[in-house]
Amino acid sequence: MSGLLFLIPIALFMGGLGLVAFLWAVRSGQFDDPDGAAQRILISPDQPLPDRKTAQE
Repeated sequence: MSGLLFLIPIALFMGGLGLVAFLWAVRSGQFDDPDGAAQRILISPDQPLPDRKTAQE
């Protein structure tokens, strides 16, 4: 029983830390362009990248 008094605050702290990391990733734009990295592999480095607005339309 005394172990729970020690483990519950640690679990809440780690959960809060994960939530803060997730919110930081969302606010810094980590999920804005999930397809961009996959497309950059296929595009030759000599060619300029297509404009985002024209590629989505």
